[in-house]
Amino acid sequence: MPGYHPQDIEKKWQAHWKDHHTFRADNAADKPKYYALDMFPYPSGAGLHVGHPLGYIASDIVARYKRLRGFNVLHPMGFDSFGLPAEQYAIQTGQHPAITTEQNISTYIRQLSALGFSYDWSREIRTSDPAYYKWTQWIFLKLFNSWYNLDTDRAEPLKTLLDKFASNGSAGIRAAGDTDERHDFTAGQWQGFSEKQRLQAVHPYRLAYQQDTYVNWCPGLGTVLSNDEVKDGLSERGGFPVERRLMPQWNLRITAYADRLLRGLDALDWPDAVKEMQRNWIGKSIGASVRFPVYLRTADGDMKPQPEEIEVFTTRVDTIFGATFLVLAPELDLTLNLGERAAAQADYSPEASQTYSELQAYVKTATNRSERERQTDVKSVSGAPTGSYVQNPFTLEFLPVWTADYVLAGYGTGAVMGVPSGDQRDWLFATHFALPIRQILDGQQHLDQQADPTKEGRYVNSGFITGLTYDEATEQLRLRLRANRVGEPKITYRIRDAIFGRQRYWGEPIPIYYKDGVAYGVAEADLPLVLPEIDEYKPTETGEPPLARAQDWLYKGKYPYELSTMPGWAGSSWYYLRYMDPHNADRFVGEEAEAYWQNVDLYLGGAEHATGHLLYSRFWHLFLKDLGLVTTPEPFQKLINQGMILGRSNFVYRLNNHWLSRDRANDSYRIVSNDEANLPVIFVSKSFYDAMTQQIDNPEQHPILPRFFQQLSEIENRVRQQYPDLDLQTDPVTAPVDSYASISALHTDVNIVENEVLDVEAFKNWREEYVNAEFILEENGTYICGTEVEKMSKSKYNVVNPDTLIERYGADALRLYEMFLGPLEQFKPWNTNGMSGVAGFLKKFWRLYHPQDGTFAVTEEPAAPAELKALHKAIRKVEEDIERFSFNTTVSALMITVNELTALECHKRAILEPLVVLLSPYAPHLAEELWLQLGHAPGSISTAAYPEFREEFLVEDVVNYPVAINGKVREQLQFPATATPQEIEAAVRATDVLERFAEGKPAKKVIVVPGRMVNIVV
Repeated sequence: MPGYHPQDIEKKWQAHWKDHHTFRADNAADKPKYYALDMFPYPSGAGLHVGHPLGYIASDIVARYKRLRGFNVLHPMGFDSFGLPAEQYAIQTGQHPAITTEQNISTYIRQLSALGFSYDWSREIRTSDPAYYKWTQWIFLKLFNSWYNLDTDRAEPLKTLLDKFASNGSAGIRAAGDTDERHDFTAGQWQGFSEKQRLQAVHPYRLAYQQDTYVNWCPGLGTVLSNDEVKDGLSERGGFPVERRLMPQWNLRITAYADRLLRGLDALDWPDAVKEMQRNWIGKSIGASVRFPVYLRTADGDMKPQPEEIEVFTTRVDTIFGATFLVLAPELDLTLNLGERAAAQADYSPEASQTYSELQAYVKTATNRSERERQTDVKSVSGAPTGSYVQNPFTLEFLPVWTADYVLAGYGTGAVMGVPSGDQRDWLFATHFALPIRQILDGQQHLDQQADPTKEGRYVNSGFITGLTYDEATEQLRLRLRANRVGEPKITYRIRDAIFGRQRYWGEPIPIYYKDGVAYGVAEADLPLVLPEIDEYKPTETGEPPLARAQDWLYKGKYPYELSTMPGWAGSSWYYLRYMDPHNADRFVGEEAEAYWQNVDLYLGGAEHATGHLLYSRFWHLFLKDLGLVTTPEPFQKLINQGMILGRSNFVYRLNNHWLSRDRANDSYRIVSNDEANLPVIFVSKSFYDAMTQQIDNPEQHPILPRFFQQLSEIENRVRQQYPDLDLQTDPVTAPVDSYASISALHTDVNIVENEVLDVEAFKNWREEYVNAEFILEENGTYICGTEVEKMSKSKYNVVNPDTLIERYGADALRLYEMFLGPLEQFKPWNTNGMSGVAGFLKKFWRLYHPQDGTFAVTEEPAAPAELKALHKAIRKVEEDIERFSFNTTVSALMITVNELTALECHKRAILEPLVVLLSPYAPHLAEELWLQLGHAPGSISTAAYPEFREEFLVEDVVNYPVAINGKVREQLQFPATATPQEIEAAVRATDVLERFAEGKPAKKVIVVPGRMVNIVV
């Protein structure tokens, strides 16, 4: 082969890998296993840009390296193919989402294959395939038919709960969940219950249950959205308004696993930042529950006790003497209930009626804000009084009850005691509404400026704990809470149960049907419950989910199905298990396959999934472990979050409103629109833009502006001749330079820019409105673009398609370059210009095997010591770097090695054969081709052995010693590496170094630093 042609080589080997199933993993190998997994991609219509493959390349390098080390490697790929984007496209076009999804997947597979990834495509899965989501539905039914036993601290089948009901009724049962939703009954009553009554009694214990829940409802999309899908009160997709609405929703009881999810983090090799995000999301708080009796003020001013007590959870029970108000979450039913009763107690006086009206208005506004928005908005202060009161159980003071959107119904009890001296949000609230702020510790300072949450000092203004320290006071209060029966110690979690239903079409149907208004699970034998065909993909005219459009969609022909579908994270919560055994029709994963692969050894993906996918997957895995269906406690042992590749945006600079038409009769000007004439848009090159945006007193004397004026004048004259009837005049922009504000920097397609030079003709053809564009160019006749590093986005035209780069440089060059950009976990700017350097390295690597005229010329000569040294340095470096996932330094090391071997003119098999194995995880196509030329079987480099590192080849025969006299280096001498300090000293004394550099003065001392230097003191 006369030269290195990556495109031909790469297509050849990709076809070979596909035809020979080179990377197929074996579920019964006697090798050690290694499971490398990329996070499940959603196949968007835009396909891949160069930022997407970063993690895929890294995982593929590890997978290929582990095969060289003798592992049986599972490296699969599939698609998270349900989701809102495909459904929105279906609503707009009427095309079934399955069609666009299939098209998008085909594009992804083509692009992934072109990058040479060693995926076992025989294991490909898609969440929208009924053969896959049959098992997603099956897992849901297991959740539906399980409860969490707090005594055993695990999930159990409902049968164990039903046995308890039959023998003892509901007495003594400790189950995870909301006890307020459950009812007490005896064993005798249970025996007398009808089927419907039994199901209703069991439902609040289930791990998958239905309940009225506040959700983010988006009327424009006709569905519920997760918090992650709402930004600033609008849907992330489409920008539609989102409101908080109470709706019946399916939930999964992830809260039952809160403490186990928290504890399990300690054993995981994950980034600390991700583990901390999960800890914060779970939000374990140790504190106390305190009950405040409710009172209403009558029309004559008396306080009238009410039947309710408001329970407050606090982590600082020591601050209860500083409570000056109580705040309820706006979405609690109790909030408006108390407000209405307070108005009635005051005989609906004008003041009481006004208070209630303002409360109603506030609750409506507050409940329409997303929880995320309410949590993150720490600047604005809002609230409304309910008109009711509670009594502090220790001070017996009556505290006003307010509502405010910084209190959430789902955290704690939805009620907070306001202690403005110790909590900043309470302080802001009290300051805004002129509520009292009471100091409770002598160590608190500057309470007129902000809250002070200190625990230092001794308590003041605090009843029986006055004078005590924090630890002393806390212990006394815990004792008093129990003794007075007004509270008890308690642990709470911030995490809420996961809303599981979505009012969408393109998702897994929830396998539930309704009989007599009660939910039943579809029989496992009737799975999968297949998504039905419908005529439109939007909600019905009456607001029902799209599945309500399905004709005659009934279980057993008579019972209506659940109309919600599962959320996007349902199928992705267990997909890693299906990869282990994707064609098993009898089980979601075979027992032997799961026992062999166990869990994922290396998981690569974005940090944005920390509190979504990663948390839900851990929850599902723990549940499956409880039922004995998997053997490991965690799904992903090691996690790496790859950084983002940032786009390098390019800008062109447009002169705005340049063309003016003169009305001579009125001596005025008007802007000429393109409706009147197809006048050219004028773009100025970057150096002119830089000059024109400065304040310049004498533009005529500027180094480059006169050239700008000359080119602009030429353009204007040419256009005037072309449009004589318009009486065109120059824009005032050509007059004083300080009026150049009418210039816009516009994004342009980075694919028509190289080394910041714009392809002018390609730019004209890029957008129809630029076909007649004129350009004011640099002195050398080029148009220079501006640059900025930003997130890759279609709207910024800075998306670089890997197909283009593969066609130009080859897939191996793209793989190497993405790794070479910097550490895997860091954000890195993309610059296509750097591709040429990596492509040059691969050509240089090729020439080690094909010197001079390009023919293969590897010799059988024995390797020289210098060549062996270069090779074994690389063997050790590549191994160490891959094991610690430092891929950029490996690329640098290989470049250094090739330079050393090129300088040594090394073309020897003893060196080049192991060298190509080192390169193979990074540039597999080139490595396969050279491996074949070295005489090996086609495609066999994947099963070659990783070269053995031998320390002796790095041992130097001689060592170069700098020789210094009184600290100043005067000479360089070589000694055998085995020479002792005494031998070196004797040899130095025997030389003429002292005679030449110390004027013959004798040496007082000779200091030998072994392997480093010699210093002679005279």
